[in-house]
Amino acid sequence: MPPDTATRPTRAVLLDLDGTLLDTAPDLAAAANAMLAEQGLARLPAGVIRGFIGRGIAHLVESCLQSSGYPLACARLEPALRSFGAHYARCNGRESRTFPGVTEALARMRAASLRLACVTNKAEAFTTPLLAKTGLAPYFDVVVTADQAGARKPHPAPFLRACEALGVAPSEALVIGDSANDAEGARAAGCRVLLVSYGYSEGRDVASLGADGVVATLGEAAELLLRGAAAPSSGVAPSS
Repeated sequence: MPPDTATRPTRAVLLDLDGTLLDTAPDLAAAANAMLAEQGLARLPAGVIRGFIGRGIAHLVESCLQSSGYPLACARLEPALRSFGAHYARCNGRESRTFPGVTEALARMRAASLRLACVTNKAEAFTTPLLAKTGLAPYFDVVVTADQAGARKPHPAPFLRACEALGVAPSEALVIGDSANDAEGARAAGCRVLLVSYGYSEGRDVASLGADGVVATLGEAAELLLRGAAAPSSGVAPSS
């Protein structure tokens, strides 16, 4: 990270979508199981599918196929991806809900003149309608999706694109996410990072992922930002 990271004020917050702002697992699981049924494969428990969320749809579909006992082949993956996409387009946002305190926290951040970006590994075709259906779209100055950035987190490109669009230096941005993808991508981009404890961390302990801190709610993150609570080297509360 640049040496002046700790001394620069936070001007922007870059937020992950699935597992940080929204619990999208019910809709993703419904689409995945509909895809598996079309492939003649057994359904998977929603909790299993939840563990595949975070690295994009291709990873989720591949993982579902493999977990259902199908030896993955490229010839099978493309039809499965098309099937998943068709089913997810129909159910996207149907059962997805904001996590507790999310809308209030976003409103507080905007009221404090912080620039906000949603940075997600979802495709734009799914992200835009999802943000609209859940009422989150008005809170964001910028939305960066994996297909727009040309790379998925943990690559730094999505975060760098968001910083450029917001007109801030990476050292002036705080990433809030739920997984190693967010922590590693933020570090590579030169941003500080907080992780929420309730998201889709692929079974990993978020306290072990090298973030500047771990928060129980987005409201806690907003409180840290607005009251200026700081750890000496990071500008955010330390993880335990």
